[in-house]
Amino acid sequence: MQNPPIPKNEMDRILSLSDYDLDYSSFQENFKDLAKLAAKVAGTEISLINLIDSFTQWTITNHGLDIDQMPREESVCQYTIASPDGHFEVPDLTADNRFKDKFYVVDEPKVRYYFGIPLTTDDGHKLGALCMLDKDLKSLSPEKVELLKIIADEIVNRLNAHRLITGLKTKLQEANETKKKVAHDIRGPLGGIIGLAQVISEQGHENEIEEVLEFINLIQRSGRSLLELADEILTADAPRRDLKADEFNLLVFKDKLEKLYTPQAMNKKILFTVDTSVNSSTIPFAKNKLLQITGNLISNAIKFTPVNGKVTVGLSLKIAETQNLLQINVTDTGVGLSQQGIDTILSGKAQSTDGTGGEQGYGFGLALVKHLVDTLKGTMRIYSHPGNGANFEIVLPQVQG
Repeated sequence: MQNPPIPKNEMDRILSLSDYDLDYSSFQENFKDLAKLAAKVAGTEISLINLIDSFTQWTITNHGLDIDQMPREESVCQYTIASPDGHFEVPDLTADNRFKDKFYVVDEPKVRYYFGIPLTTDDGHKLGALCMLDKDLKSLSPEKVELLKIIADEIVNRLNAHRLITGLKTKLQEANETKKKVAHDIRGPLGGIIGLAQVISEQGHENEIEEVLEFINLIQRSGRSLLELADEILTADAPRRDLKADEFNLLVFKDKLEKLYTPQAMNKKILFTVDTSVNSSTIPFAKNKLLQITGNLISNAIKFTPVNGKVTVGLSLKIAETQNLLQINVTDTGVGLSQQGIDTILSGKAQSTDGTGGEQGYGFGLALVKHLVDTLKGTMRIYSHPGNGANFEIVLPQVQG
């Protein structure tokens, strides 16, 4: 069995993809026009826009073939992102030993021709591929290849625009939070001033000190005006507390994970469940990098859990005075890890997905998880023994809303 192709800058590549913090299930309409245009230019029945993480090829937009994802090792596009050339072409998939037994070649749609162009960032990181497929043999002219490369560049431009807009929304949210904090901070002193003014005012009435009374009344009116302004700031968003664009709650997070990873589990005949704590299921928290962290752990668990095994995800949010704590547990009944494998993952240097060094694969996913957890100032613990499955426990601090 041939080792899978891995780009030389694979760790940097998946770090670059994680920076986009994408929800792979939400882009069908954003790129539909480009996928259709690519098929028209190439003269093929099928065109797909694929992003490739450590374990999975995610089809974020499809034209001519209803597909959302497939294991990375099953894809042709894994060769496109590892190719040193500007494109990767397979004239006849049925005659190529690497692909002739793949499900999409043997069964419907029984494709034969493949042409892929990497989706390359300005830094040279190949996030995925724009690929064209057909049931018949094809040949693309240099002019058509250049047009397809322009389309691929536009896909990357739109991804960059999405990242920029998301970043601006985050900064706007931070500004709003700062505004609320300022309002909170001034309410206490203002209340104290008004209270003190009230006491002096009452004493002034008893002593009939007219000038003092006039001055104190002015303090009271000014203080109340500022206090009303602070209350207005704090209550501006009170009627609406729907989830913001950069937030999840446990119920939404659970639904998203089930939608993305149930197909992988069903394909391997593995029982996949996601459980949440009831008491904090609707409290918002930041969704920053959560799909990348949890998704890599789930894909890894599915990959190394045998048929009829089980992968369970537990989600809970612990409410505390200063900050909330989001806890993510991913447990499987797979091959397990040795202590050496656990130490390697926790050092952030994982290079094999089983954690033992015994299998060549896409082990960068677990190193990415460790990197992202550290970046978010969280903790990662692993409990496992070879042959007894594994439990990955992630705890991430969350700012209270």
